Amino acid sequence: MFDSLSDRLGGVFDKLRGRGALKEQDVRDAMREVRIALLEADVALPVVRRFVDQVTEKAVGQDVLRSVTPGQQVIKIVNDALIETLGGDTTPELDLNATPPIVIMMVGLQGSGKTTSTAKIAKLLKEKHGKKAMMASLDVNRPAAQEQLKVLGEQVGVATLPIIAGQQPTEIATRALQSAKLQAVDVLLLDTAGRLHVDQQLMDEMKAVSAISTPREVLLVVDSLTGQDAVNVAQSFAGQVDLTGVVLTRMDGDARGGAALSMRAVTGKPIKFAGTGEKLDAIEVFQPARVANRILGMGDIVSLVEKAAETVKLEDAEALAKRMEQGKFDMNDLRMQLKQMQSMGGLGALAGMMPGMKKAKAAMAASGMDERVLLRMDAIIGSMTVKERVNPALLNAKRKIRVAKGSGTQVQDVNKLLKMHQEMGKAMKQIKKMGGLKGLAAMFGKGGLEGAMPGLGNALGGMGGGVGSLPDMSKFKK
Repeated sequence: MFDSLSDRLGGVFDKLRGRGALKEQDVRDAMREVRIALLEADVALPVVRRFVDQVTEKAVGQDVLRSVTPGQQVIKIVNDALIETLGGDTTPELDLNATPPIVIMMVGLQGSGKTTSTAKIAKLLKEKHGKKAMMASLDVNRPAAQEQLKVLGEQVGVATLPIIAGQQPTEIATRALQSAKLQAVDVLLLDTAGRLHVDQQLMDEMKAVSAISTPREVLLVVDSLTGQDAVNVAQSFAGQVDLTGVVLTRMDGDARGGAALSMRAVTGKPIKFAGTGEKLDAIEVFQPARVANRILGMGDIVSLVEKAAETVKLEDAEALAKRMEQGKFDMNDLRMQLKQMQSMGGLGALAGMMPGMKKAKAAMAASGMDERVLLRMDAIIGSMTVKERVNPALLNAKRKIRVAKGSGTQVQDVNKLLKMHQEMGKAMKQIKKMGGLKGLAAMFGKGGLEGAMPGLGNALGGMGGGVGSLPDMSKFKK
């Protein structure tokens, strides 16, 4: 989402890094470019003015200009200001400290992703907080809206209030509260109706439901792709109902990022969640510091390791770690890593979280490489026999032709995959020489990124500019 802004800011900071000393005019020139970058990213003008003034005031101070690394100091000031603009250095959380059932009311315009976000949050509460949740749809206007929530509830394993035709939103809210109390539900999520635009009927309906249910949280769901208009929508809702937070959907899209950067400053309410995809587990707690790091191209290793911990099975990681210690790495191991990368969001998502991988990500896009490369590589391995996967050296010219035909690829694609496997095998041997996983953990820091997902660094390294020395995976393009 922030790629364009990140690229623009990266260009500005590259100029600052290249200078040994900075004059006040250098800083002001850089801030002028930052201002343009933020405006092009569709950030609200008052937010841009406040941001640039805040950074400039601190950056032109004598302590910064006379420091040993003034360029780095300015970047740190910008990073701190970004974190503050996005909501500060604390992670906003749902207020769940109340007598059950705790009511969370979801509000927003039609098409913003409100119903799906309701199911995602219910799933999160159930799986990560151990809460018994229930959902109720109060949308009697949109066709099949209540049925949609019922289907989503079945998919995430969360109960939904039975549908009674003809009931109005206030009646449904009353019945949902009674049902939640009888079933000892911890959290009740009310999915209110939306409109194509803000109107008084919508506001009156929300106020009536709020008066009946006394929600602990009122979350405004906003589509990030609507850009500057999302801020206008947020202001309209904030003036009518007592919002406690914002949920930004489609943060994985190609929006310019202005909505995210403006939302907190304009509404004064924290962004609590960010939708990062269509799947029902594609939602993250919004953490300002991590988002700021991504915008400035510093990566987000913490999120990457957390994602690995969630998706990689412990027994699989331990088994592969043991094989690494022994210097072993066959096609079955490579296939397991490819599947782990898929489950963690694919190459693009991983590259976006790795520090210094912006250029690699850009190279992937320029080469025409897409996420299906992992599927094609998996298909190649799937077309090999059991013996060939264990011992790839068996793959002579005739066998390669068979594998290529079976996977719908070309022989050169099979050769590239074999080359990749060889390089990863060499990397495994180097790890053994370095002292196994202890040496690797020392190299990557506490816990070791590779400890969570062995070989990932080398796999990404082949995409250009990262760690490791794999061949260019972009050759596996469509």
